[in-house]
Amino acid sequence: MSELTTLAASLGTLLKERKETIAVAESSAGGLISAALLAVPGASAYFLGGGVIYTRAARRALLRVEDESVTSIRSSTEAYALLKAQTIRELLGATWGLAETGAAGPTGNRYGDRAGHACLAVAGPVERAVTLETRHGDREKNMWAFAKAALALLETSLRAR
Repeated sequence: MSELTTLAASLGTLLKERKETIAVAESSAGGLISAALLAVPGASAYFLGGGVIYTRAARRALLRVEDESVTSIRSSTEAYALLKAQTIRELLGATWGLAETGAAGPTGNRYGDRAGHACLAVAGPVERAVTLETRHGDREKNMWAFAKAALALLETSLRAR
């Protein structure tokens, strides 16, 4: 986890200096994004919380997003990642929301995305969403790649301000 922790430490320093906070809603990364941010001593100064929103039931219960709100947005898209980032940010009152949604593998998801597909989004003073395609089905490697890409997106967004 050292590569993720190194990146997260840099992000933590920046967030603390700015007195800003982060909330995370991830799925296929399985908690690695939150774990990296929390592995940094002093994380309580910037990490407000988050969750692994892996199913519809989790989306409904933890993000309070009902099915009617996502009829035109499917999972594993940039639009869905942005919705998750905006929602977790609002629910926890954070400066930034960071979200990930995708298909870790070894096969694709029920929406037709291949393994290694992830959409990542940041919501806050800067909003952006990106798609990552690793082009392989190694589940664990994809989870690490998704987490690294999410943290990199947060870093780019923080530095864009």
